[in-house]
Amino acid sequence: MQYTEGSVGRVFYVRVDHGEDLLGTLQRFVVEKGIRSGIIQFLGAVEKGRIVTGPREPVLPPDPMWESYTGGCELVGLATITPGPDGPHLHYHASVGRGRDVLTGCLREQAVAYIIVEAVIIEFLGTRIRRRFDPMTGLDLPFAEPHGGAAGDR
Repeated sequence: MQYTEGSVGRVFYVRVDHGEDLLGTLQRFVVEKGIRSGIIQFLGAVEKGRIVTGPREPVLPPDPMWESYTGGCELVGLATITPGPDGPHLHYHASVGRGRDVLTGCLREQAVAYIIVEAVIIEFLGTRIRRRFDPMTGLDLPFAEPHGGAAGDR
């Protein structure tokens, strides 16, 4: 187990409008506001996008199973914000559904808003966490910096 401790900074309410890409819009907002670490809670609806619903087999590194969704799906989810090698890294997990068809997993590539998506962004200050490449999983994973490591955020 690894952990880091910080405090709550700014809180933002963001409305993503019909036809906007949720992922790209929130990424740009986080960069523009200089948010290095935090969490995003969001709900609304999406028109189309792609989601990873798990690995094909439970092996490392994983081979992701991709699913597409279309047609005005309800959406609820969370995302973490951590410093990454190329700036803030947003990692989204959500459920999207229409009728009895529901997908849960990692939103990637695109999630186009249908009507609106409401997002609440809570900034964390003073955390000591960074994303680094993990050779065993083949993914950029969050790692807590040891005490006395990298300076706190903001």
